[in-house]
Amino acid sequence: MLNKKTIDDIDVKGKVVLLRCDFNVPMKDGVITDDTRIEAALPTIAKLSGDGGRVMICSHLGKPKGKVDESLTLAPVAERLSELLGQEVLFLKDNEVVGAHAKWFKYNMTEGQVVLLENTRFRPEEEKNEDSFSQELASLADVYVNDAFGTAHRAHCSTVGVTKFVKETAVGYLMEKELNFLGNAVDDPVRPFAAVLGGSKVSSKISVIDNLLEKVDILIIGGGMAYTFVKSQGGHVGLSLVEDDYLQYARDMIQKAKEKNVKLLFTKDIVVAPEISDDAPFQTVDVMNIPDDLMGVDIGEKTIEMFSEALKEAKTVIWNGPMGVFEVPNFSKGTKAIAAAIADLDAITIIGGGDSAAAAIQLGFSDKMTHISTGGGASLEFLEGKELPGVTAIADK
Repeated sequence: MLNKKTIDDIDVKGKVVLLRCDFNVPMKDGVITDDTRIEAALPTIAKLSGDGGRVMICSHLGKPKGKVDESLTLAPVAERLSELLGQEVLFLKDNEVVGAHAKWFKYNMTEGQVVLLENTRFRPEEEKNEDSFSQELASLADVYVNDAFGTAHRAHCSTVGVTKFVKETAVGYLMEKELNFLGNAVDDPVRPFAAVLGGSKVSSKISVIDNLLEKVDILIIGGGMAYTFVKSQGGHVGLSLVEDDYLQYARDMIQKAKEKNVKLLFTKDIVVAPEISDDAPFQTVDVMNIPDDLMGVDIGEKTIEMFSEALKEAKTVIWNGPMGVFEVPNFSKGTKAIAAAIADLDAITIIGGGDSAAAAIQLGFSDKMTHISTGGGASLEFLEGKELPGVTAIADK
């Protein structure tokens, strides 16, 4: 599937490797609350370091908007990475990212040593993909490796621009794994192939629905995006989230599914409440008749049963987006039930990042899934059939 150079195709001994990871981890008061993304990068770091590379890691964290924001420093990441890797990872505290420390280490690192640069988004040029900062990053490296699937859909200095100025480029193990799993699932799936889409808006997943209808055997739509489809079929959706601009689109997709012989399933019954709060009273109603003063917040029992039953026949499943307001305990039942149903399947099961990945991990199903993607936005764009700039920029084999 993947025709890009990987770290198995290059010799890094004695070379400075600039490794782009995705360490955009959730933090609270300077403490990392979930280190999944750091753990995901370990095999690549261990391989480059073990092969005698001098490894300089760069990443972004949060949205500092091109300014130095001490609450978004990568210092805690260096600390956690040292623990997980079992060797010291020095943090180079240069707010300009490529500063005096980084330049010194370029010439004075030992083979196998690993250091971490400061947040690339402290530089205003990063998100604009300006050559000046790309050249500074490239000046540190003999080899550039991109292992940040989570940001592969962004054309930034540290993901795309830098590749113009470094001779040797490759993808890391995580990127390779992501592209192989998602690529094989979409382009050459074991059938029947089912996709489960949730989340709030149809507009954010239009191209995904469009692309998947060409490829899947079963398409399940839950979450907030279902109400636009319900209203398009004459249903009453009360205060539920609806995108009126997309009603005709929803009708077109239902028609397309019929033409393509795709089993398209929507919510049957729905849990409704007057507001999104764990204290709010809730009840279950037919999805076509939501009272005017209530909104849909989760899928109901009949829908859980219908979706779970349909998934039993699948041999490949991609899931992206929760079935309800998953963050509120009372409205998380549907998402939990679908996660459990997918985890129980004897199938290739791929969770497409974002909220679905968080749900699968939180609910303890992560070891039962074939693959959990580390990139929500990137996996969505991949499912849309788009090329990812961070991948395209890497040299072919």
